[in-house]
Amino acid sequence: MTDTPTRSKMETPAIYDDLHRKLVTAQFGHGEKLKSEELRQTYGCSANTIREVLFRLSTAGLVAFEEQRGFRARRTSKERQHDLTQFRILLEQEGASLSMKHGDIEWEARLSAAHHKISHIESEVRRAGTVVHVLALWSNAEWEFHDTLISACQSPLLRETYKTIYDQFRQQLVSRDTNYGYYIENIEEHRAILEAALARDEPSCRKHIRDHLARNMLN
Repeated sequence: MTDTPTRSKMETPAIYDDLHRKLVTAQFGHGEKLKSEELRQTYGCSANTIREVLFRLSTAGLVAFEEQRGFRARRTSKERQHDLTQFRILLEQEGASLSMKHGDIEWEARLSAAHHKISHIESEVRRAGTVVHVLALWSNAEWEFHDTLISACQSPLLRETYKTIYDQFRQQLVSRDTNYGYYIENIEEHRAILEAALARDEPSCRKHIRDHLARNMLN
């Protein structure tokens, strides 16, 4: 695990958010044991607090609990990645379609702004050839764009489910070996999704969402 500075005492929500961020940005390796005592010392909290946070993360699908063995970051597999990708595509396509139906000019403005941010960051990543130096910034912007895309769907349950699947998908995909899930084609693919959404072209938007994510599925 990297990026784990010693901290003064933190509140439970902040500990959860920090561990969540590390789990979806490859700060823990797939299957890495999460040592409760080390985490307790890092965050300056009680053993019960760490256990509570880890159980919450296991409910979110990012941590696995094994009797007598404790907690580990979820292991990766091609089959699980395929399943998560397929489910994410379905949810994002449906959420985008509903947003195109219900979204107003304010939604269009937010989506355009989110795209401007991710496009700027990914242009910098393309120039640098690596995402490491802007990993947290890029991860947040990537989520912001896709979340904004479906944000006008008028279905809180769809958005809640999408968030869970998105996080599990990112955890499966992201690693040092994959340049943290960054692909050079992202810039064009995100632009294609944006243009189709703003044009209210549902078939095209569905196609571009699938094209953007299908590389992560089994052939």
